[in-house]
Amino acid sequence: MAVEPVISAIKFVSQRTQLLQIHAHIIRTTLIQYPPVSLQFLSRVALSGPLQDADYSHRFFEQLTHPLLSHYNTMIRACSMSDSPRKGLLLYRDMRRRGIAADPLSASFAVKSCIRFLYLLGGVQVHCNIFKDGHQWDTLLLTAVMDLYSQCQRGGDASKVFDEMLQRDTVAWNVLISCWVRNNRIRDALSLFDAMQHSSNKCEPDDVTCLLLLQACAHLNALEFGERIHGYIMERGYGDALNLCNALISMYSRCGCLDKAYEVFKRTGNKSVVSWSAMISGLGMNGYGREAIEAFEEMLRIGIQPDDQTFTGVLSACRHSGMVDEGMSVFDRMNRQFGITPNVHHYGCMVDLLGRAGLLDKAYQLIMSMVVKPDSTIWRTLLGACRIHGHVRLGEQVIGHLIELKAQEAGDYVLLLNIYSSAGHWEKVGKVRKLMKDKAIQTTPGCSTIELKGVVHEFVVDDISHSKNREIYETLNEINHQLRIAGYVVELSSELHKMGDKEKGFVLSHHSEKLAVAFGVLATPPGTTLRVASNLRICVDCHNFLKLFSGVYNRDVILRDHNRFHHFRGGHCSCSDYW
Repeated sequence: MAVEPVISAIKFVSQRTQLLQIHAHIIRTTLIQYPPVSLQFLSRVALSGPLQDADYSHRFFEQLTHPLLSHYNTMIRACSMSDSPRKGLLLYRDMRRRGIAADPLSASFAVKSCIRFLYLLGGVQVHCNIFKDGHQWDTLLLTAVMDLYSQCQRGGDASKVFDEMLQRDTVAWNVLISCWVRNNRIRDALSLFDAMQHSSNKCEPDDVTCLLLLQACAHLNALEFGERIHGYIMERGYGDALNLCNALISMYSRCGCLDKAYEVFKRTGNKSVVSWSAMISGLGMNGYGREAIEAFEEMLRIGIQPDDQTFTGVLSACRHSGMVDEGMSVFDRMNRQFGITPNVHHYGCMVDLLGRAGLLDKAYQLIMSMVVKPDSTIWRTLLGACRIHGHVRLGEQVIGHLIELKAQEAGDYVLLLNIYSSAGHWEKVGKVRKLMKDKAIQTTPGCSTIELKGVVHEFVVDDISHSKNREIYETLNEINHQLRIAGYVVELSSELHKMGDKEKGFVLSHHSEKLAVAFGVLATPPGTTLRVASNLRICVDCHNFLKLFSGVYNRDVILRDHNRFHHFRGGHCSCSDYW
C-alpha cells in the first residue's frame, strides 16, 4: 500500500474539503493506524496554520487505537498554545496512566499548559515526575518549570530550581531575572547582570536580558545601571532593535533624563506607535504636558495611528500637568475620532485628573457612567483624591465600593485613616484601627531605595542599619534645619496615631524617603539629581519636604512611589501640585 503519496498529500493540502477526503481515505485503508501517516495528519490539524482545528484534532486523536508518545506530544503541545490548556495536562496524565513514558518534550508542554492557566499544583506534580523520569538534567525543561514558579509568585522555588541546574544558559538566567522583577525583587534582578558574566558562569546577556534589566532600572530609578545596560547594548550591536530603543526611551524618561530619552527617540529608525507613545508618556511624566500634546499631534500629522497606550500617555500627561480641559477633549476624541473605546486605564487617568483638581463629584459621576465595570484601582484613585482634599463622606462611600468588590487592602484603610485623622475624627480612626486588628490586616513597612555608583541602598523608617548611619542622621538634621528656615512646617496630619505634636514631628522626620535623600546629599556632589524609589505612596509631609528641598538645595529629586512618578525641581513637583 503506497504510503509516501498519502504523506505528501497531507503535507501540501490547502483546503478543508481535501483534508476530509484524505481523512476518509486513511480510515478506509486503515492507514490511520500507521504512525507516520497519523502523526503527519495530526500535526497538520493540531498545529499548522489555516487548517488548524482543536476540536477536529481531538476527534482524530481519539480514533487512534494505540497512540504513541509522539501523538501525545503533538496534542499536549497544541493544547499548551490553545485556549484549552487544561486539556494538555489531562492528556499528559492520561499518557502516563497508559504506561507511556514521558520524555522532556511531554513534560515541557505539560508545564507550559499549567503556566497558561497558572495551575501551580499541576506544575508541581509534573516537576515531581521530571525527577522520577530522570529528566532533571534538561536545561530547557527546568527553565519552563522556573517560569511556572515565577508566574505563580513562587520566586523562592524558581530560584531553587535554578540553583539545582547542572548547566545554565542565557534563557535560564533571563527567566530568573524576569522572576525577580515579577516578584518585586528588583535589586536582585540587577545583580544577576554581573553574576551571569562572572568567570564561574561565563554566560553572555542577550537582547532579552537587556530588555528585562531596562524595565527593572525604570522601576527602581537606577539610572547609572541603566546607562551601563545602554552601553552594553551598543557594544553588542543591539542598538537598532526597536523594542530596546523603546525600552531605553521609557527608562530614561522614568529616571528623569528626558534629554537622553529624546536622543534615543531621535536616533530610532522606523519609529512605531510604541516609540511615539513612550516619548509622549516621558514628556508627560516629567511635567511637559503641552509638549506631550504637541508630540501627539505631530504623530497624527505624519500618519501614525494612535492606540490605547498612546491615549494612556496623553491623558497621563494631562493629569500630571493639571490640564483638565485638554484631558476632557482628548478623552472625547478617543471614541469619536479614532474609534477607541476607553479602558480602565483611561478612566483611571481621568478620575485622577479630576480628583487632583478637586472635582471629586465629577470624578465619581464619571466612574458611575463607565461602560466597563470599575475595578479596585479606579476606586483607590478616587480614594487618594478624597484624602488629598479631605472629603470624608465620599471617602467612606469609596471604601464601601471596595468592600463590595472584596478588594480592600491595607493601603485603602491607611488612606481612610489619613482622611479621618486630617479631619480630627479620632473616634473613627480608633474604629478603623480596631477593624484592621480584628481582620488581621497588616500594613506594609515603608521602604525607599537610592542608587549611587551602580549600588542600590535601601532604607526603612528609623533605619539604623546603614554603615553611615550616624552621618546620615546628622545630614538629615541639617536639612531639616535649613528647610525650617525656608518655611517648612511638618504636616502633622501625615502621622495617623493620636499623639502629641512633638512626638508626631519626631516620627515623621525619619521616614524612609527622607533618609534616602539625606544619604544622597551626604554621598554626592552639590547639584546631583537624586533618584529614589519607594514601595508605598509617599505621605503629604514627605511630599512637601521634597518639594521645598529641591528649591533650597537646588537639586532635582526623581521619586517613584507605589503608583506614581514625581519630579521635584526648583521647589515644585511636576506631577503632584494638587496635594
